[in-house]
Amino acid sequence: MTQVLAPVLKFVLACVIGLAGAAMFQDRLLYFPAPATVVEMATGGLQPWPSAQDFRALLAQPAGTAAARGTVLVFHGNAGHAGHRRYYADILAQQGFRVLLAEYPGYGPRGGETGERSLVEDAADSIARAYRAFGAPVVVIGESLGAGVAAAAAARQREAVAGLMLITPWDRLISVASYHYPWLPVRWLLRDRYDSVENLAGFGRPVLVVVAAGDKVVPARLGLALHESLAAPKRLLTLEAAGHNDWPGRVDPRWWQEAMDFVLGQS
Repeated sequence: MTQVLAPVLKFVLACVIGLAGAAMFQDRLLYFPAPATVVEMATGGLQPWPSAQDFRALLAQPAGTAAARGTVLVFHGNAGHAGHRRYYADILAQQGFRVLLAEYPGYGPRGGETGERSLVEDAADSIARAYRAFGAPVVVIGESLGAGVAAAAAARQREAVAGLMLITPWDRLISVASYHYPWLPVRWLLRDRYDSVENLAGFGRPVLVVVAAGDKVVPARLGLALHESLAAPKRLLTLEAAGHNDWPGRVDPRWWQEAMDFVLGQS
């Protein structure tokens, strides 16, 4: 009997150790911050906001001399830093918007811990600061992980937010974890939840959900599930030929114009 039980006990012990490791190191599976200095990030016309000493975002002013149409606050995906997302600034500044490429705690030059509580609280504070500094309208955009952050933060700052755009989003982080790790009991292990369905219940602002049909990181069906859960006003846009990371090259200025008109309640 002992000879039979020994391999079973070893297997169980290995499973327990594996599950404990997954629970302990899950932040390393979700967050991939890249360090950078403010000087390295604030290039090509991007400015530190609100200052280099109290850095929270990269600021791009609207092109031309006309007053800004509004302020767009962008929350990026889980890897790199905000300086890697200047394509948002390039396109939206040309359309007359002031753009803030928000940075997370623990990313770029910022100190602090990664994790849902830290990122969401910080993002909500950034939205509130942008609203105080620039006034309405404030549009919030979140991509991938940033969509989960943006949904939770915008819900907390609902009165300051004119509209919300969620690009390659999930409904709940547990859905993504189950897709990538179907053999793990992720419901028990997952500490950060980013439940956008729950967070946006009763949001009452325009929400544009953008999914990439070829997404292998966050399957499009998870974005569809999020859209289905939302109350109006809402809109779904599917990028048929796009994947999780190549979607910016699949859209043009007209697409952005129509998208921004919707989240601003102008269409």
